[in-house]
Amino acid sequence: MSTDPRQSRQDWLDWHERREAAVAAPYGPLSLTGTYWLADHPGGHVPAVPGVWREEGDEVVLTAGAEDAVTVDGKPLVGTVRLTADQGPVHASRVESAGRRLVVMRREGLWAVRDFDPESAARRAFRGIEATPYDERWVVPGFFRPYGEERSVRVENADGRERGLGLSGELAFALDGAEHTLQVAVEDDGSLWAVFSDATGGRDSYRFRFLRPAAPAADGSVTVDFNRALLPPCAFADHFICPFPPPGNTLGVPVAAGERRLVPA
Repeated sequence: MSTDPRQSRQDWLDWHERREAAVAAPYGPLSLTGTYWLADHPGGHVPAVPGVWREEGDEVVLTAGAEDAVTVDGKPLVGTVRLTADQGPVHASRVESAGRRLVVMRREGLWAVRDFDPESAARRAFRGIEATPYDERWVVPGFFRPYGEERSVRVENADGRERGLGLSGELAFALDGAEHTLQVAVEDDGSLWAVFSDATGGRDSYRFRFLRPAAPAADGSVTVDFNRALLPPCAFADHFICPFPPPGNTLGVPVAAGERRLVPA
């Protein structure tokens, strides 16, 4: 990260532009039009999704006819195929129909199919992300303290269901002279991920946001930059199942930085 304030502001502007472009991409979060849990559709017929979808243990079985216009790995499917959860980006998912990507996912043993449609109403209505201009006072030194072992806490999700949230340690930092901590997870690349809310939530910004600091140094030190606080996917489409902040991750101070809400249509 640059120590030149002008360069830091430009880096943030570049980041903000890339972020808006990613959100507005054909298979970005705005294109999600449904998350359908197969357990809610025991007959296998999912509303508005072509084919018949059934779960069988560690796989999903998809059956389609020519009228469904479904392709798997780029080839038309007439018959049956067994699927596992998609792991890569949405545009690389195996199942497609008329430009829509049908993504297989699994959470806590339950199977679902997600429908990503580039022609979604939310994507057509997108006008940008409201974000507070870069301010260097929101870039503060932090320290990561890992737990002895991974923890899991039950938190409510945006769809109203409670699920486990894995946590790896605490991120400590100071804002305006007051000490704060956030419980965080460690991503596969070593970077940190926190779900947090603050005194602006639900008023001047979305009700909660994500923070993704880079991987800590060997001594645990890490830069905490609230200028890059992110809207969660459920701010773009109601069909995401974002976790709410775990206990202790609600800051009692206003964090007037980062992404706040969508620009009104």
